[in-house]
Amino acid sequence: QVQLVESGGGSVQAGGSLRLSCAASGSIFSINAMGWYRQGLGKEREMVATLTSGGSTNYTSSVKGRFTISGDNARKTVYLQMNSLKPEDTAVYYCNAELKRRAWSTWGDYWGQGTQVTVSS
Repeated sequence: QVQLVESGGGSVQAGGSLRLSCAASGSIFSINAMGWYRQGLGKEREMVATLTSGGSTNYTSSVKGRFTISGDNARKTVYLQMNSLKPEDTAVYYCNAELKRRAWSTWGDYWGQGTQVTVSS
């Protein structure tokens, strides 16, 4: 079994900050990348930020300069520091990991249960 456990969501006013954390545990051989996605009410899930095991990052344009993704490979943990939050950042944020459970396995996508982020104006 693989588990992704998120923490750090909550409610803040516009301009505030939150830090999300996600820890992967269970039967994991290797992680290729971890990241954060979000889904607003009535919207499709979208990529927010991703981080590869080699340290490469990717951000959706709307969060560049405001959000920072970082990680700890040894602890299989990824973080999302969110600054200058806006009401349009309100969504459920999901942690994602692309990983192998065994050396001979194919890469698979795993998801956390999600954590609510609410930004009020």
